[in-house]
Amino acid sequence: MRMSRGALQTTVFAVIPWLLTSCGVRDGAPVDYDKPWHSIDNAVPKKEPKSRYGNPASYEQFGKRYHVLESSKGFVQEGIASWYGTKFHGERTSSGETYDMYAMTAAHKTLPLPTYVEVVNQDNGRRAIVKVNDRGPFHPGRIIDLSYAAAIKLGVDKAGTAKVRIRAIDPATHDAEEPAAAQQGVDDGKVYVQVAAFSSEQRALDMLQSLREANFRSARIHVERKQEKILYRVRIGPLPSTDVAEELLSQLQKSEHHNAKIVTYN
Repeated sequence: MRMSRGALQTTVFAVIPWLLTSCGVRDGAPVDYDKPWHSIDNAVPKKEPKSRYGNPASYEQFGKRYHVLESSKGFVQEGIASWYGTKFHGERTSSGETYDMYAMTAAHKTLPLPTYVEVVNQDNGRRAIVKVNDRGPFHPGRIIDLSYAAAIKLGVDKAGTAKVRIRAIDPATHDAEEPAAAQQGVDDGKVYVQVAAFSSEQRALDMLQSLREANFRSARIHVERKQEKILYRVRIGPLPSTDVAEELLSQLQKSEHHNAKIVTYN
């Protein structure tokens, strides 16, 4: 049976590596996709039966054995995300579904198929919800492979990879969690120092880079969307206490960041 990237054989649950490498076609982005990232809708979590084909107890890929989780409950992981696009568009995924690079989907090595996860790009604060319906990525150090649309929404498409945090979503409780998450946004009840706020994402990214070059490693961009307006808040934190925040604020103000201020969320 012909399979897509990392897909499992439906009969013996074995992966044949030459199927993944024999094609000389390079992966990439479509030439006719111009949808703005903030207009791309998240996947909508819903309760679905497990895939008949994508959930063996274990499988082997490139000489390494992976054990599929029985449940995604409470699953959280941090690491590097990548994406896949035109080369696999229309191919069969490990779950048996067809890969659609314009849908909000992803691949993961061990989560049950399907699983819905929230992905947070830790470099720019963007969030997305995707449906995990495929296996991979099998490149060392990477934890999730995003569809092209998901990569656009999260701002991963140009760089190719990004540091992310993923959290499994329970469809049964998602509707109750959503209003709280929307209210909370990227603020989680802790103390931050906000260095600046911009309407331009590029200016926020430039500020973020300069702060990290100055060894402010916990600097992040918090994205706030109100109706059609998007604001990019550059913040450092969360910090362990207000005292630490005040000390950091003093350092920043001495470095000409005169608009910096302490912000807290309860």
